[in-house]
Amino acid sequence: MRPILVRVHRWLGVATALFLFVSGLTGAIIAWDHEIDGMLNPVFFEAKTAAPALPSLELARRVEAADPRVEVTYLPLSVEPGHTLQMMVMPRTNPATKAPFDVDYNQIAVDSATGDVQARRMWGAVSLARLDLMPFLYKLHYTLHLPIVGGFDIGTWLIGIVGILWFFDSGVALILSFPSVKAWRKSFAFRVKRGGYALTFDLHRSGGVWIWGLLLMMAFTSISMNLSDPVVKPIVSAFSKLSPGFLGNPALVSAAPAGSLDITKEQVLANAARDAKREGIDTPAGALYFVPQMPAYGVGFFKPGNEHVDVGLGNPWLYYNGHTGALAGSSIPGRGTAGDIFMQAQFPLHSGRIIGLPGRILISAVGVAVAVLSITGLMIWLKKRSARRRSSEAAVTRGGRAGAQ
Repeated sequence: MRPILVRVHRWLGVATALFLFVSGLTGAIIAWDHEIDGMLNPVFFEAKTAAPALPSLELARRVEAADPRVEVTYLPLSVEPGHTLQMMVMPRTNPATKAPFDVDYNQIAVDSATGDVQARRMWGAVSLARLDLMPFLYKLHYTLHLPIVGGFDIGTWLIGIVGILWFFDSGVALILSFPSVKAWRKSFAFRVKRGGYALTFDLHRSGGVWIWGLLLMMAFTSISMNLSDPVVKPIVSAFSKLSPGFLGNPALVSAAPAGSLDITKEQVLANAARDAKREGIDTPAGALYFVPQMPAYGVGFFKPGNEHVDVGLGNPWLYYNGHTGALAGSSIPGRGTAGDIFMQAQFPLHSGRIIGLPGRILISAVGVAVAVLSITGLMIWLKKRSARRRSSEAAVTRGGRAGAQ
């Protein structure tokens, strides 16, 4: 049985090593994406005007009036003093061509006191420019910047499949790491003084054993991040009922009543303030998310600066039908079925934010460890492959000599 597991581990490791190396290193960096982005690009984060901020809805109107080709889809409702207001936008449909306008940006930073646009960028563009670097690395982490072909997201699926292989290979690796009950201590040791191949082997085997639980968690949550709807949710729903998500909620896409007009953003926020009190949400509305294709809204509740969640299971969100303004769903941390709470925990676990700053430090270290495990695994494979090849060539040579005699 062990020889079979060795082969399985070898080929799963070789198949996933380069992907995990990239994901590990980028994951270690993007654990601090907001902080690094702010240091690299102060013009995108620091407002030029030291004055009270204008209402966010007014700033959004000014942005849309300045460039009628775009529509604001994500709008923070408050901002930290001295900071810009960062909005996400998407192209409107060109009435002449019936296709979206050609717009070269999807994120803007606005001086919150004046409405002046300080910077624009295409979040996730393939670019190493300082303004684009952190979004580039973030998207590289989970898609490798591979294209979407015919509606099929190649990168997201590929990294999700790598996560599945990694998850199963983690189990195989643990079994192989303990070949003998009596020699279990060796599986935790590092032969630092010997160096060379012995240390490389220990970094791979013992390094993986020490953090095996974290590796297994990262493998599973990476599947949840990339293949939540097609893979993870169906499995979880077999054990616990799941509430409809935002985009998969039929109540959000119901047809507009005859003769009605779509609800305004102001009405959505008024409804959200009322519903938040009923739901016991005591933090202010922090952001408005709009999906014009449905249309539907999401209202998130958090204090300025806590958009990325400092600790816990995330921020509360309420979802609204864009035709009627009716509350159509919610995602409130710690509430719902066991399956709902399990799914809520996936991103906080993957990012380490579930336990705040210590978790982010830990996840960053694990990302570096994943890269080291990937490289040492390849080094071990290459060395053994070279040894097998030399052994095979030597056997052929001996056989030739024997035949000649």
